[in-house]
Amino acid sequence: MQDLLNQISTTANLEELNALEHELFGRKEGKLTLAFKELKDLPVEQKKQRATELNILKKQAEELIEQKKKELAAPSDDTLTSTQRLDVTIPYPKPRTGHLHLIPEFITQIEEVFGRLGFEVATGPEIDSEDFCFNFLNIPETHAARDAQDTFTIQNTNEKMVLRPHTSNVQVRYMQQNTPPFAVVAPGKVYRKESDATHSPMFHQFEAVMVGKDISLANLKAILITVLQELIGREVEFRFRPGYFPFVEPGLELDMMWQGNLEDSREGKWLEMGGCGMMHPNVLKHGGVDTTKFQGFALGFGIERLIMIKHQIPDLRSFYEGDLRFLEQF
Repeated sequence: MQDLLNQISTTANLEELNALEHELFGRKEGKLTLAFKELKDLPVEQKKQRATELNILKKQAEELIEQKKKELAAPSDDTLTSTQRLDVTIPYPKPRTGHLHLIPEFITQIEEVFGRLGFEVATGPEIDSEDFCFNFLNIPETHAARDAQDTFTIQNTNEKMVLRPHTSNVQVRYMQQNTPPFAVVAPGKVYRKESDATHSPMFHQFEAVMVGKDISLANLKAILITVLQELIGREVEFRFRPGYFPFVEPGLELDMMWQGNLEDSREGKWLEMGGCGMMHPNVLKHGGVDTTKFQGFALGFGIERLIMIKHQIPDLRSFYEGDLRFLEQF
């Protein structure tokens, strides 16, 4: 049996060690197992001495086997050299990391660009009264924007509430709580009953307002051109044209040139981006602004449409489908 213990110390691999362990502790034919079974046939005095000897051998064998298993489990220097060398020529796999969705990422950029121009960021409720969404913005009840087919209305409320169709509801709220001069930008979600390649029932806009004593259309155009060039790129092509909006007078519309691939039906065509102009005196009055001393401009643009122009994305619905093949491109 001592020979087996010596073999444990010199065994070269785990397979031989397992065989020796079985030869010593095997359930039926293990030498130590059989030796313990033979104790019952010995006289009492011999039984005690023999049991002590066997227990010492058992403990030695268990310790030797445990130590040898640890040694065999640790690779030798030769093994590391031959089988686990680091191959520096193998390309390191790029880890997959998450990133912001295109829309919140672009909103952060909008806030940063306007912030450098001195604009404060403001927010407003997405469910608001008709006063702040229409009446205070000089939009009469007969205006098409207030048609039930265009605006989502909230039922079972004492006050006429709607899902805001534009971020313009922030304008009057901000003016009522602040004293001119000021400049503010308000990005956020808006809701309208429309859905196609360039429209969605829920989308994002940003509203920007600047009010002061000497604010003019020149200020509006300078800031808008600067912002668009920063957000989309210096090569962007756009145009201003007269447009009617109840909350501004005079009003302008801004179009941007679509420059997608040649297969795109919009290639070389102008895409309407949003409206802007000098704030109507009625809007300023609802905000508590003295129109004899102050005037200002307002502008509102669709965020998804700006991103579509920047990245040449043909269908607005791609933003909301959750297709990783689309999202991982950006």
